[in-house]
Amino acid sequence: MAIHSHALVSPNARIGVNVVIHPFAVVEEDVVIGDDTVIHSHAVLYNGARIGRHCRIFPGAVISAVPQDLKFDNEYSTAEIGDRTTIRECATVNRGTSATGKTVIGNDVLFMAYCHAAHDCVIGNNVVVSNGVQLGGHVEIGDWVVLGGMSKIHQFCVVGNYAMVGADSMIVKDVAPFTLTDGNPAKLYGVNKIGAKRRGFSPETIAALDEFYRIVSRSGMNVSDALAFYKQRTEILPEVQQCIDFIERAKRGIYR
Repeated sequence: MAIHSHALVSPNARIGVNVVIHPFAVVEEDVVIGDDTVIHSHAVLYNGARIGRHCRIFPGAVISAVPQDLKFDNEYSTAEIGDRTTIRECATVNRGTSATGKTVIGNDVLFMAYCHAAHDCVIGNNVVVSNGVQLGGHVEIGDWVVLGGMSKIHQFCVVGNYAMVGADSMIVKDVAPFTLTDGNPAKLYGVNKIGAKRRGFSPETIAALDEFYRIVSRSGMNVSDALAFYKQRTEILPEVQQCIDFIERAKRGIYR
């Protein structure tokens, strides 16, 4: 460990091996920091912060502050950061409430400067959260999602795996997997083909996703009828089935 003498680190904090804590960082007593993590100057880790291995927490970031929720009654909760995740300057991650008990950011996430994850958010793995993104309470972000800079996600919304949300978008509905959504008001612009290709999906799979969303969004049928029509097929690719399952679970409606 390399803890600078000007860092304020509780002796009760659980700190792994090869951790570096720079001057003027603050680490409270109920904090866990995994091996090989770097905490930069002026970062603050409040009680309940759980930081994984090989993470980087940049200056001014605040992890596990109490929620900005008037219902919060100082109940015990945590803010959990996975392995190899980077939290950039002045980003904030509030801890959970009694609703779920925790806010979670997964592995290999890039959480850029000035972003905010409110209480009880769940962010998956390999997610890029660009500068200034604001996530309301209880938002769920799937794996391999890209959120464009300054986009806003309304509380309780869900963004599916491999989706991309464009910069400055205002999201008030659920965003289906593999889709590209942009604007304020937001609109569906089709399948995130470039993202799917980069993630190794075959041209055949991308074409099947494109056909599925054309039926759901442009056939003139409502969502239920479009899904029933599509499910008459004898063979449905797993990636398309993932989209069907997501849409059937969606509580806020989806962009079409």
